[in-house]
Amino acid sequence: MVDRQLPDEGVASRYIGLHRNHPQDDTIVGSSEIFRSGEVQITQLGVGGDFHYQNVRGRLMTQFGLYSQTTPRNDASPARGQWNLDNAYRYVSEAYGGYHFNVLNGINFDAGIFMSYVGLFSYYQFDNWAYQPSYVSSNTPWFFNGVRIQIFTSDRLKIEPWFINGWQSYGRFNQSPGLGLQILWRPNGSISLLANHYWGKDTLGNPDRIRIHSDDSIQLKYYDSPESFFSKAAFTFTFDAGCEYGGGVSCTGGSPDSPSQYFLGFMAYNRFWFYKDMFGLTLGGGAITNPGRYLVLLPPINGATAASGTPYFTQSPGDSYKAWDASVTLDYMPSQFVTFRLEGNHRQSNVPYFAGSGGVTPPAHAASHARRTVDRLPTRDVQDLDAGGRSTDRRLAFRLPLVWHDP
Repeated sequence: MVDRQLPDEGVASRYIGLHRNHPQDDTIVGSSEIFRSGEVQITQLGVGGDFHYQNVRGRLMTQFGLYSQTTPRNDASPARGQWNLDNAYRYVSEAYGGYHFNVLNGINFDAGIFMSYVGLFSYYQFDNWAYQPSYVSSNTPWFFNGVRIQIFTSDRLKIEPWFINGWQSYGRFNQSPGLGLQILWRPNGSISLLANHYWGKDTLGNPDRIRIHSDDSIQLKYYDSPESFFSKAAFTFTFDAGCEYGGGVSCTGGSPDSPSQYFLGFMAYNRFWFYKDMFGLTLGGGAITNPGRYLVLLPPINGATAASGTPYFTQSPGDSYKAWDASVTLDYMPSQFVTFRLEGNHRQSNVPYFAGSGGVTPPAHAASHARRTVDRLPTRDVQDLDAGGRSTDRRLAFRLPLVWHDP
């Protein structure tokens, strides 16, 4: 018997954002959720659902809107080889099939594109306490392409090994796959512990460089009084640590010939619910340090991508990057299907990174920037820009995340 047919689920996220720096080309830099300033835009529009036939299972979710452009451009792996992997997967956020084994409390074997939940936040904003997550979440993988085995030893513990193409990548960066493991433990309805671990070779064209990463989170509901005006409260804390070694870099104790290249970061959020969970307030933020900038989202200066790079924000061994952020989020949730969200963000970095008033598209080339690569740009065209010239970034945005499903 078919338990559920597609489509039975959908997500949509619309926003209008105001940027303090007022970039002239309306481009926002350093965000994984909001990408344009002063405009009404659709971040994500997805339709799909789950499929079950006896023990066969699958899931498909499409993605249209800005996600279909911004997510693929952060993956450099399609530059290796042919067949335009970024275009092939552009409009798909999840697509996997698998089989359920009636062993222990259940074992799922899935192959395809699936969500990672590295950095705790969901790829779909409707699931989250805030719209724009801190750097630890924004700069770590949203999805993987490969194979996972979900082993439920009980209704409280899940162990999930990964055999994947790479670090949020459609293909491999070199000849080696990525390996990972997720452990999720929920001993009761008030606490959740999540640990993610990763190993891979994810520097395009450098097969000797190895990446390791650990991502650990705790989520605790410490107050629950459904009939009170102040109805619920919870907090999360996430800590990430990782590094790269080999191929010209070291994890620690670096030298001029082999600089230290690592990632350290944390984020913390506290969420309050009011009036039977109809209103919400979230306070949060975090910080990272990432010498070598290997996990920093590359600014799209004149159309630059993770594959092309840009000379105006290099990601070379030894390049410094430290940043912190803070946010305030107000939610009105009149039903389980809709959230009206107002959010303010402040972000700070130790180097020029965010778009200034000049934007990131040279005016003389704005009409055709998509047909050029940054290394063809005359230097004078970018000298006049305020692109990546600000170390401070402030935003105010109104968002409307929606979700619908067939119960």
